[in-house]
Amino acid sequence: MTTIFVAGHRGMVGSAIVRQLEQDRSNKVITATRSELDLTNQQAVNDYFVANQIDQVYLAAAKVGGIHANNEYPAEFIYENLMIEANIVHAAHMNDVQQLLFLGSSCIYPKLAPQPMKEDALLTGELECTNEPYAIAKIAGIKLCESYNRQYGRDYRSVMPTNLYGENDNFHPENSHVIPALLRRFHEAKLNNDPVVMAWGSGKPMREFLHVDDMAKASIFVMNLDNEIYQKETQPMLSHINVGTGVDCTIRELVETVAKVTGYEGQIEFDATKPDGAPRKLMDVSRLERLGWKAKTSLEEGLAMTYEWFLAHQDDYRG
Repeated sequence: MTTIFVAGHRGMVGSAIVRQLEQDRSNKVITATRSELDLTNQQAVNDYFVANQIDQVYLAAAKVGGIHANNEYPAEFIYENLMIEANIVHAAHMNDVQQLLFLGSSCIYPKLAPQPMKEDALLTGELECTNEPYAIAKIAGIKLCESYNRQYGRDYRSVMPTNLYGENDNFHPENSHVIPALLRRFHEAKLNNDPVVMAWGSGKPMREFLHVDDMAKASIFVMNLDNEIYQKETQPMLSHINVGTGVDCTIRELVETVAKVTGYEGQIEFDATKPDGAPRKLMDVSRLERLGWKAKTSLEEGLAMTYEWFLAHQDDYRG
């Protein structure tokens, strides 16, 4: 029996990892809510590790938010994320946990990184200013893992996902990301028989999206890779692995697919006076594919699954 601690099990990624791990009866998955364990408290985290004899750790816990939250609370974003990852990585080491997987974010890369973004783009340029504190914390998490590996011979690995969506996403009308926001907007437009749905921007920027179940499967795959194989493909100071589909689409294509999935039959218009953001954001996933893993869920299939989940939980998002 392998005792596996999933930190951040209530989040979209953490909950998906738990669902996948629980399919294997040889795994004993343990979790703790925020009220049960304050991950920013070093002593509490270490006591939890002492009490539970943990074999593996998935570090999916993080303070997250959109552009507004990142701009308003930069101190909380850098402090809480640094504390969470430092406490968990150090407690894992102190309690002789040999295997840990740290989950980061594609925002670690420079805002003008060449596309598609390769792992070696890390620390080669200026970060996007709106979420720099969060990105700095995630970069520190990668370097924590690498440092404990180099000094103590640990096997702590890092994965960097592209834009994620799926079950347990946030469909709040004001605070959600692009896919849940679009699914909700087109769903309500269908119910209201709205003749037109207006989308922001020109529709030309290209983005990559990965279903969260694929992210969970990739995380478990990377965690359990034979160490010799993992080390052949990575480097001690460049050890993180991008996780994505390696395929992007225009925002227009995304919007049209959401309309199809939700059954909206009205007109779609784009407001080109609204900002587009970066023209393209795509991850280079060749390192992960060489290791033997590739995403399976198509965008339309993933959107349909996510919409079905939203319909079953939409009462949680009214107001």
